[in-house]
Amino acid sequence: MKYKVFSVLVLFIGLLSCSKKSEYFPSNLAPMDVRIERVDNALVQVNEETAMEDIRALYDSFPDFMSVFVEDILGAPTTDTAYLCRVLPEFLNDTLYGFQKTNQREQVVFQSVDDIQQSLGSAFARVNYLYPDWTIPTVYLFVSGFNAAILWVGDDIAVGADLYLGSDYEYYNRVVHHYQMQNMRKECIPADVVSAYLFRHLPYTSKQARLLDQMLYRGKIMYLLSLCFPELDENEVMGYSYEQWSWAKQHEKGIWNMLMDRRELFKYDNITLATYLNDGPFTAEISQQCPARIATWIGWHIAQSYMQNNPSATLQELMAEGDSQYILENSRYKP
Repeated sequence: MKYKVFSVLVLFIGLLSCSKKSEYFPSNLAPMDVRIERVDNALVQVNEETAMEDIRALYDSFPDFMSVFVEDILGAPTTDTAYLCRVLPEFLNDTLYGFQKTNQREQVVFQSVDDIQQSLGSAFARVNYLYPDWTIPTVYLFVSGFNAAILWVGDDIAVGADLYLGSDYEYYNRVVHHYQMQNMRKECIPADVVSAYLFRHLPYTSKQARLLDQMLYRGKIMYLLSLCFPELDENEVMGYSYEQWSWAKQHEKGIWNMLMDRRELFKYDNITLATYLNDGPFTAEISQQCPARIATWIGWHIAQSYMQNNPSATLQELMAEGDSQYILENSRYKP
């Protein structure tokens, strides 16, 4: 009987959470048509014998992307065709760093991108509902040689699919830290794309650069991101494991009291900002069990508290408000 009561309670809490997440958007909001360009499929077909023809075809099909890819990923001038014909096949088929095997795995993992397209379509529909004047980007999927997960191509976004092959992919041990691997999964792409989009379209506007200002700026965007993906668990939106999120929630009051007691919120030196905002295995200043980016996590909860305690406020008003002190005071945040 206790188990049944507990199950009903969890279900009730879950329903409340879903209700809170959906109250800002119409229930019948139609998904946006997000175009995904499969540059990855074309890139992996380039070979040494037909390099000139293959590269011309790539430029014909994806001119904007190829200019950025050649300069930013290959580090080559776009006008040096002879050099490009030599270096691109070598880059794609390199065996020392496992690019050849990686590109083969990428083709299997990303045989279909319907799931990514559907998730992005629903998320961008919510973004478009709030900001109808913003242009929805085209998403280019490509192989980056472990160089870039997200790359801007003008107003569009390119995704290095080879950095989303699964947390257990063998070559990741050679190129990234272990703590980064948990978010190197195909299902992480939609939230990463929309996160990059929101940070670009909602620039930092505070006149100050204290920890308080930085954490609320980032926290507001993470809160909005969670509303754009109501189907995702909050820890997934944040890029935390379930254990990391649970630890932060359990120790939320203690973390907040420590930040207040040490007056960390009002510091603006690089060391303090890096300690509480940068990614890493943990937040050493607090505990080796405390996940990194903990100030952003707190900022998210302050933003959430602000909206809950100011029901007349809109999401657009929250995002536009640059006075961090005003948000904090009116959030009545008390963990």
